[in-house]
Amino acid sequence: MTTKTTPSVCPFCGTGCGIGIRTDADRVIGVEPLTNHPVSKGRLCSKGWSSAFGIGVEDRITHPLIKENGEFRRASWDEALDHIHEQFSYHRETHGPQAVGLISCARATNEDNYAIQKFARTVLTTNNVDHCARICHSPSVAGLAQTLGSGAMTNSIEDVRKSDVVVVFGCDPTESHSIIGSEIIKAKERGALLLVVDPRKTRLAEMADVHLQLRLGTNVALLNGLIKVIFNNGWEDKDFLNKRCDHEDILRKQVEEYPLEKVSRITGVPKDQLKQFARLYSHARAAFLAYGMGVTQYVSGTNNVMAISNLALVCGQIGKPGAGINPLRGQNNVQGACDMGCLPGTFPGYQSTDDPVAREKFSKIWGTPVADHPGMTSLGMNEAAMAGQFHAMMIFGEDPVVTDPDQNMVAKALRRMDTLVVVEMTMTETAKLADVVLPAASFAEKDGTFANCERRVQRVRQAVNPPGECLADWQLMAKLAKRFGMHGFDWKNAEEIFDEICSVSSIHSQMSYPRLDEHNGLQWPCDAKNPDGSKILHQREFPIGKARLMPVHYLPTAEIPDAEYPFYMTTIRLHFHYGCGSMTRKSPLLERETPKGVLFMNPRDIANIRLFNHAPVGIRSRRGYLETRVISTDQVPPGLVSIPYHFNDTPSNQLTNDAQDPVTRMPELKACAVRIEPLAFDAEPRPIQILRNANYEPAVKGAAGGEHE
Repeated sequence: MTTKTTPSVCPFCGTGCGIGIRTDADRVIGVEPLTNHPVSKGRLCSKGWSSAFGIGVEDRITHPLIKENGEFRRASWDEALDHIHEQFSYHRETHGPQAVGLISCARATNEDNYAIQKFARTVLTTNNVDHCARICHSPSVAGLAQTLGSGAMTNSIEDVRKSDVVVVFGCDPTESHSIIGSEIIKAKERGALLLVVDPRKTRLAEMADVHLQLRLGTNVALLNGLIKVIFNNGWEDKDFLNKRCDHEDILRKQVEEYPLEKVSRITGVPKDQLKQFARLYSHARAAFLAYGMGVTQYVSGTNNVMAISNLALVCGQIGKPGAGINPLRGQNNVQGACDMGCLPGTFPGYQSTDDPVAREKFSKIWGTPVADHPGMTSLGMNEAAMAGQFHAMMIFGEDPVVTDPDQNMVAKALRRMDTLVVVEMTMTETAKLADVVLPAASFAEKDGTFANCERRVQRVRQAVNPPGECLADWQLMAKLAKRFGMHGFDWKNAEEIFDEICSVSSIHSQMSYPRLDEHNGLQWPCDAKNPDGSKILHQREFPIGKARLMPVHYLPTAEIPDAEYPFYMTTIRLHFHYGCGSMTRKSPLLERETPKGVLFMNPRDIANIRLFNHAPVGIRSRRGYLETRVISTDQVPPGLVSIPYHFNDTPSNQLTNDAQDPVTRMPELKACAVRIEPLAFDAEPRPIQILRNANYEPAVKGAAGGEHE
């Protein structure tokens, strides 16, 4: 057997670890870590080691499919593309460009995502383009853009090693970003102080010097209280505030409304712990603050991010090694999809679609007028479909039926559309609803780039040929644009697309494939001022001049437990799975570790409702119902239960709330009210597919804003 190893990037979380794809002939047989990689340094987590299973040819969609009489039949590319062209042209011409839209993919390459948003804005002349950042870190993009002028991780992953205080806020990197989690553990072992803010007693919380176990959704109250303690004791960085920040006086006045007694009452965190945290963070030489979706996935998500920014700015923990505000992005290229402009409000490089100068620039470069009306988010498109105002959607590599909130409503919206096209590797729950399914190439079957959470753009290289008739997304877009008679999509290869990206996006302007190879990836902004990239942002100035301190007020979650639904429920990640499970659940090694969805519950609550460990239970919210087994753990406090979202047989989004952050329309996935219903002790929990077949009717929203079953 003759094997070859092709260097590439792990396709799972946003850490961006280096992997070598091992192949024999035209078959992927395994992966190995890259020893000289600047991020992973010869390490991989269990998911990374299992990458080969996720891209195996088994169960792959290898040819276009068209649905007729409720069943899929094989079609040619010409037939499928002609059908899509006919349908999208009809709905665009009949109902206008607001009636059509695209959902791009955070797992696809930058080149794919660039082509997708360019197609939306030039061919369809719509800004209706979005992706899964909407339901993970859109508040990071919006909140940090307002306070700092840039919505990305300010420092590099390696800066964990340079910190003397590490703050982990609303996430568990040992589960979700394992290589970063291991760096945090190493920092703790070297003597750094570890501060954790989380409603759950996570693995890192158990190691922490201070664990603020706040009540679900009380982030803003907690942060305002910490800032008040810092101001009251004179622990703020006065020089940094004077030279580099605006609106200090407004923030000082606003946090006066959050005395410790009030904050402790709201959050459930003892006053002495609040004081201890404030003292340690404000006195740190360098404090590395990382946060996750326990900050962003709330109706207050943008405010939560701005409150974190306030804390870091007040203490001068921005623009220096070992410090910063560092959102941990969930998917391998969710940062890149944002960078490429796969958001309704931004062109590539975060140039605003509301800016007439930017519109004129892209119209000139692309050789055709671009969309000039506001775009809709992914959830906005679904709502418009329910109202009969949105008719045709193309989804690339996303599974919103599993990952978006209020699963029943998402499925109804997709069924309501006249035309649904899904570009996928396997037959996901969303693909099953499509009118046309197109076969997608995996990351190992094409060239391109990914951008990890630290803004590092890295090469992805083709290791094997795509199976059957699978294409890269940019190739599909080029074929479809030709059907519409549009030019500007006739790239010969991925490198030509990347060169175009670098010509239109100033933050990428000094990048090229050879330079990425030379430097083992480059971190944007990589421009004339920073030709070798930027490991740390905001060292001398902010893109907006001075940073803005943004006073924000605490608001409770949209849904609060009551007598009918007495428990808070939150969604979590597990170490051995990823996303909707479409890749990790193909691995027998990972599936062996965690084969089923479960509900985590405090032992006291289990005893109070007369359950036992592994008891079968039903979980009911105002939107849906699931059955699973309960796991006893003191990781969750009494009154809070948690459920992983990786399992399509127990999909947490049957239950979650679609109440939204008013700024970004981020749904409140982290908090909803549920009740736990004991099943017969010998009952076998039914998967959602059987519950649907049994004509189970979920709770529905009632009239006049109320809800009933």
